[in-house]
Amino acid sequence: MRLNGQVTIVTGAASGLGAATARRFAAEGARLVLADLSVDAGSALATELGATFVRTDVTDEAEVAALVDAAMERHGRLDCMINNAGKLGAVGGIEEIAAADWTATLAVLLDSVFYGMKHAARAMAGGGSILSTTSVGGVAALAPHAYTTAKHAVVGLTRSVASELAARQIRVNCVAPGQVPTGLTIDAYSTADALRSFAAARNPLGTVVEPEEIAGAFAYLASTDGRNITGQVLVVDSGLVDCRLGADYYRRDTAYVGGTR
Repeated sequence: MRLNGQVTIVTGAASGLGAATARRFAAEGARLVLADLSVDAGSALATELGATFVRTDVTDEAEVAALVDAAMERHGRLDCMINNAGKLGAVGGIEEIAAADWTATLAVLLDSVFYGMKHAARAMAGGGSILSTTSVGGVAALAPHAYTTAKHAVVGLTRSVASELAARQIRVNCVAPGQVPTGLTIDAYSTADALRSFAAARNPLGTVVEPEEIAGAFAYLASTDGRNITGQVLVVDSGLVDCRLGADYYRRDTAYVGGTR
């Protein structure tokens, strides 16, 4: 119950990482306001968790502002904002991506995070925690161009806003998931089993990152356990980004790695 009584907004809450995070926060005692475009799934989850659901288009600043206002009206404060809504967006080579598809992708993946940070900050008079979902594609070139660009930008925005808001005791961090089996990623592999097999073979630890583990990372950062963490990217990826060389590389003789000078 590390989050007991904490008022938390989760965007993109109707499925995937958002739904897993909402369930984890509810289990730890948070009071939730859930946001999504999917009214049926979002409302059902809110009913299950005893939460409030607000249909929200996160690409519309006025709707994000209204979402924050709804949380304030219902609970009197906002302790945690989780900017999680997302989609894969524009794909294709750099010469093929339509400008409209590029703009629409960044609206969901980047503009929404800016709106969430902006309006959460003005509601957090007594401090709080602003969290966002980036990706391994936000720390390495591991995703389509528009997605990679937006997720890198979320990391930069997290760091700059953390610097500004630290004096107000508002911590700003983001979580970078690896390949997690959710609707967003499964479509690229046709089935969940295909994605899991690919991820397990590719990841250095040989494991698959589950939605509940990302939820746990958010819960840690939102709790008092993370009270001295701000401006950081917590990567949860089974070693994908930083352990790509593998054990065999380090066992090569000196001739393999260039010998001596």
